[in-house]
Amino acid sequence: MNQKDFKPRVFSGIQPSGDLTLGNYLGAIKRFVSMQDQKFETIFCMVDLHAITVWQNPTELANSTRELCAGFIASGLDPNKSILFNQSQVPEHAQLAWIFNTVARMGWLNRMTQFKDKAGKNRENVSLALYAYPSLMAADILLYSASHVPVGDDQKQHLELARDIAHKFNTDYSENIFVMPEPLMNKSTTRIMSLRDGSNKMSKSDISEYSRILMTDSNDKIALKIKKAKTDPLKMPNTLKESESRLEVNNLLNIYSACALMKKEEVISKYASKEISLFKNDLTEVIINKVEPISIKTKQLLTDKVHLDNILSMGATKAKEISCKTIAKVYDKIGMINK
Repeated sequence: MNQKDFKPRVFSGIQPSGDLTLGNYLGAIKRFVSMQDQKFETIFCMVDLHAITVWQNPTELANSTRELCAGFIASGLDPNKSILFNQSQVPEHAQLAWIFNTVARMGWLNRMTQFKDKAGKNRENVSLALYAYPSLMAADILLYSASHVPVGDDQKQHLELARDIAHKFNTDYSENIFVMPEPLMNKSTTRIMSLRDGSNKMSKSDISEYSRILMTDSNDKIALKIKKAKTDPLKMPNTLKESESRLEVNNLLNIYSACALMKKEEVISKYASKEISLFKNDLTEVIINKVEPISIKTKQLLTDKVHLDNILSMGATKAKEISCKTIAKVYDKIGMINK
């Protein structure tokens, strides 16, 4: 293949844990759509094997997987341009993860800060799968020879581990079986925080439903959530420096900027010294303009589960065309008979 014909390959996955949040969309999926329409070969996965590292209601997991697939498509991901599939339909993920469990070192996994955060004080009672989660993530990426992986700061450590595993395997078997993936850090993407606490990321796991905007929320619900969003008694900030010292107001400014495709400085200038209530009214409209078309499309797609299942099956078939070749090479290299 000529170098000019080479298309870098992107892999990323999101857990199917219910409706997408505005944070998911602005922080990840919007980027996925942009990559799909640029120079990349794109593979996006609903990582249901990762989801079951903590207990899941089986019916809800299946529904959440379809909801995520519908949300992907409604947001602009095209099954004819990107490979979209759910992880468990491609067994090579689990096969390679087990092999990587023999490659990864305990010391490497002990340094994973996300496990410490998720396990908390109850680490002796969490599943073994939660501890070995990074090995499966490494398998997800390396199975497809992904050259690039879009990551935020909270996932960068896992990508570094994937690189360590790839390097050790390649070294142990004296052949470059695995590509060393590079992080795609997008510094222009703003991390969207909770509407109730500007120091925490917007998350579906938060107890309060008023902490997040879902991509299937009705217009009335969006308006209510923004109205109740935590701020402070002051008027809108006049400068970028002032806004950054006011976490909750700063978060709302970031959301406005991302949804309206305006520079944050322009948003600050537009609303400088104005009442927060006025800004919230306009912010509600900006969010609705972004969310409503995606919400309508998602709900339409969810009326036809067979169609969604066919899309996932088609994506899994395409994914297997790549993953089976990787597993065949790995099995041959480590001495497993796989005829």
